[in-house]
Amino acid sequence: MAEYSGRLRQVGRVAIVVSRYNELVTSRLLDGARSCCAEAGLADGAIDVFWVPGAFELVGAADALAERGTYACIVALGAVVRGETPHFDFVAGETSRGLGEVVLRRSVPVGFGLLTVDTLAQAQERAGGAAGNKGYEAAEAAIRSADLRSQIRADAPRH
Repeated sequence: MAEYSGRLRQVGRVAIVVSRYNELVTSRLLDGARSCCAEAGLADGAIDVFWVPGAFELVGAADALAERGTYACIVALGAVVRGETPHFDFVAGETSRGLGEVVLRRSVPVGFGLLTVDTLAQAQERAGGAAGNKGYEAAEAAIRSADLRSQIRADAPRH
């Protein structure tokens, strides 16, 4: 029985898409993602960062980047904080769904680094605070998934 697992290692070019909305939080998520990329052995020149206006725009940018075919994986970073209107539900839900569709339609791993929280304090805790850095975790998931995909393409038996 063969067993495969993605490794945290250099996988090729990585695109990081970051929302400018809640930039106080998303810039810290970006720091975490870059830290993970460095730990994986990626040079700064192998990482491209794309800023979009808000979380909802992460989907369009991720899709366009995946369509190019030049990135081993994409990391999507944003923060949606619940407010007094249903806007949160629409943005969080549609962005989540859209990023999942990019993965399925384009066959490029997308690390999900979209914080969906009730308060700004919760977002800060997840962007380098006591709850860790979800930007790091999203980059790790994307890189490991890209590595696993390369193993599947190269090594996995075909039936």
